Amino acid sequence: MSENTATKPTKGILLAGGSGTRLHPMTQAVSKQLLPVYDKPMIFYPLSTLMLAGIRDIMIISTPADLPLFRRLLGDGADLGVTFTYREQPSPDGIAQAFIIADDWLDDSPCGLILGDNLIFADHLGKQLRTAASRPTGATVFAYEVSDPERYGVVSFAADGHALDIVEKPTRPLSNWAVTGLYFYDGRVREYARSLKPSPRGELEITDLNRLYLQNGDLHVQRLGRGCAWLDAGMPDSLMQAGQFVQTIQSRQGLLVGSPHEVAFRRGFIDAAGLESYARRMIKTELGRALMGIANAVPENDAEAA
Repeated sequence: MSENTATKPTKGILLAGGSGTRLHPMTQAVSKQLLPVYDKPMIFYPLSTLMLAGIRDIMIISTPADLPLFRRLLGDGADLGVTFTYREQPSPDGIAQAFIIADDWLDDSPCGLILGDNLIFADHLGKQLRTAASRPTGATVFAYEVSDPERYGVVSFAADGHALDIVEKPTRPLSNWAVTGLYFYDGRVREYARSLKPSPRGELEITDLNRLYLQNGDLHVQRLGRGCAWLDAGMPDSLMQAGQFVQTIQSRQGLLVGSPHEVAFRRGFIDAAGLESYARRMIKTELGRALMGIANAVPENDAEAA
């Protein structure tokens, strides 16, 4: 890694590919990441997470059929004060393939990657994300305690709290800590991704990439504890649960969940006039009226509210 790599701004990849077979027939005509999670398309939630980390240069990776729909929804990013780049993933050959697709664009920059069906909500999440994004070397993954760890990549820990191993979908999990679909890497990620070999199921596994960092002593595991919600909206039950969660938080607490336009305003990517312009176009919706209220209020300068 070159000496100036650590000073490069962190870029973001939002992986929104796949065929969404677990959500058929809903996803036979439209991308999973465009399905509604309460009042917003699913992709708004992981996009907000990347932006909370302070990332403004973002690549959207999706299928050739779905990419035009994401362009129509998100445009070039000007409304959000960010820049979007779009790339095709012709076939779903693993999460780590994203770094191969984005190889030239990354250009040894540090990078955050999030899966397009992940929703993360927590107090002080923005601070944790910005810490991970600003780490000069190594990788950071986020772990969440679940009741069904055999469905996920599972990280096990030593008595002192250091990560020992990560195993993909273990039959006998050594812990209940699942690795979420949010990852941060230093500029070596391109090199590491190119060194991966396809797994028995023919994919470049993100777990194998994380284990390379772990074996080199460069993997940080941030545990998301109580007060945090992590939802993978990739199945009918979890999709409905995610929508109910967002509806409950927004109606009970008056907070917006997963609104990239609010995050853009709180983080200073856009000003009140920019937020008001978008809110005016959405004014017939509860979301639009909420954003208009935020635009017309005294700025709180508090990204955590998003």
